[in-house]
Amino acid sequence: MLNAIVGSKGAERVLLYLQNYGEGYARSIAETYGMSPSEVQKQLRKFEDGGYLVCQSVGKTRVYSWKPGNPLVKDLRRFLQTSLDYLPESEKQSYYRQRRRPRRAGKPM
Repeated sequence: MLNAIVGSKGAERVLLYLQNYGEGYARSIAETYGMSPSEVQKQLRKFEDGGYLVCQSVGKTRVYSWKPGNPLVKDLRRFLQTSLDYLPESEKQSYYRQRRRPRRAGKPM
C-alpha cells in the first residue's frame, strides 16, 4: 500500500511497525514480518540518517524510536496512523496486535 511512496515493502513495514509500537529493534521487526534482519537494519539506518529516527543502545541491542526534534515526524506519524487504521482486520491481527510484555502472574486467561 505505502511501498509506492516510501520505496519498498520493507520500508513500509518498518515504518508501520514503529508507528504501531512506538519503538523497535531490527530482530523483532524482522521476526514479525519474516524479513531478514539485515534488510530491516538497512531501512532503520536509512530513516535514522534521514533524521526521522533516533537510536539508543540497551545492552547490546539498538532500539529505534521516532526523533522528537524533527518537525516532519508528527505529520509522518499521522499519515502512518491513518494507513494503519485502514488495514484489513486480518493484517492488523497478524502484525500489529502482538503482546509486548508478559502476562501478570495469576491473571486468569
